[in-house]
Amino acid sequence: MKISNGQKLPDARFTVIGAEGPEQVDLAPLLSGRRVLVLGMPGAFTPTCSTAHLPSVIRSADEIRAKGIDEILLISVNDPHVMRAWGEQSGASAAGITLLADAGCEFTESIGMRFDAPMVGLVARSLRYAMVVDDGAVELLRIEEGRGTCAMTGGEAVLSLL
Repeated sequence: MKISNGQKLPDARFTVIGAEGPEQVDLAPLLSGRRVLVLGMPGAFTPTCSTAHLPSVIRSADEIRAKGIDEILLISVNDPHVMRAWGEQSGASAAGITLLADAGCEFTESIGMRFDAPMVGLVARSLRYAMVVDDGAVELLRIEEGRGTCAMTGGEAVLSLL
């Protein structure tokens, strides 16, 4: 069952690659007492994510923060090394966007956002979504209806809703 407006996000633990190697990041402290934009993308280095969705968020990041968003989190079902490389190569890390690896798809499944498209090599991936989370509760949720588009979840679209 998909998470919806008003519901609390479940606690989750993600892995990132820090200066000393793999580190665990708990979701709850990132959300507690804060207003956060959480983005779900199907995959690092995939066409729409890398050429449209993530660039739109990078372009809009400062304006999104100016509208009261404390942090931008990008969650994808990839390993943490890939997420680190994607953040570095795309400019997302330099733009202050936090990339979190949901390597086992646990968080994505727990909020009902998992999809599978084995015919194109995508198994246990995230639907494309954008949610504004206020103190751990979903304030606003947008899920893309079509594959390969980011009309409702791109940076400019999110900015217009804040």
